[in-house]
Amino acid sequence: MTPRSIFANLVRNDNGAFSAVYGPFSLQSALQPIFRNKLETGLQIEALEGLVRVSRDGEAIAPGDFFRLVAPADIADIDSLLRTLHILNTGRLNRTHARIFVKFHPGLFRTPQEMRQEVERIKLTGHEAGMGPDRIVCEISEKSGASDDIVVAFTEHMRAIGFRIAIDDYGAGDADLARLKRIKPDYVKFDASWIRDFLDNSAGHALLRVLIGQMVDDGIEPIFEGLEEVWQLDLCEEVGVPLMQGYALAHPELAPTTFNEVFPESFSTARAHQFAANFTTDTSRASAAAPVKSNFGKATRTFGRRQA
Repeated sequence: MTPRSIFANLVRNDNGAFSAVYGPFSLQSALQPIFRNKLETGLQIEALEGLVRVSRDGEAIAPGDFFRLVAPADIADIDSLLRTLHILNTGRLNRTHARIFVKFHPGLFRTPQEMRQEVERIKLTGHEAGMGPDRIVCEISEKSGASDDIVVAFTEHMRAIGFRIAIDDYGAGDADLARLKRIKPDYVKFDASWIRDFLDNSAGHALLRVLIGQMVDDGIEPIFEGLEEVWQLDLCEEVGVPLMQGYALAHPELAPTTFNEVFPESFSTARAHQFAANFTTDTSRASAAAPVKSNFGKATRTFGRRQA
């Protein structure tokens, strides 16, 4: 895969959204909102996360299965192509401030020159989308496998240009805490399974509140993802988490999405609760996402799952 330019593999669809083709595979953007809870206006879209949806001959392919079929020499190019798709499709929403979270794998950059080339691609894509570097968030998984030195060098380079940095799959182990101090991200997305374990007792609940407070004091904005129940929105407020993501608020949608209609620039908490309670898995909006599992008002609750 040797595109003539960053845009050579893109397809502009009739609905205005961008997609791409790799061999027999069709690649599309699914975007999922990340909400901020503002006291004065209620819930508001802070950002969107870009997720790939893959199909072959009209049949959906799991992203993990797709990447195992990508030629090793093409992995870095596909990685770059997906970021391009997500940024352009977010720009098509014409929202004023919403950022886009795009995944990065620092270990794919073998030389400083390759990193500089990718940065230039992202800057060009952002320009085409009408989005400056400040609205593009480089999301790095704690499970990426890249060494600390590589990740730190990568994040320092991206931050110097003006991009934001997010750590995904954060688990708050000793190694995670040390890495966090070195990277100094703008956002931290907590691993949902870790949160479930942490909230099994009152001591863990209290410790989580302290950890969240420390992050906020350090200028790091925590994000709870995987929220599937309305009561979990209240939990976020209780422990001081400012940003939320999950099916209880919005499913991922294929670009161009209906978010401007369903979630205008401000979206009240009352509307969010009503929306979650009435949400259906209309395929025109849910776009291959798993169905919402509602269990409102149940007395026995565990984060990210339900107890019988």
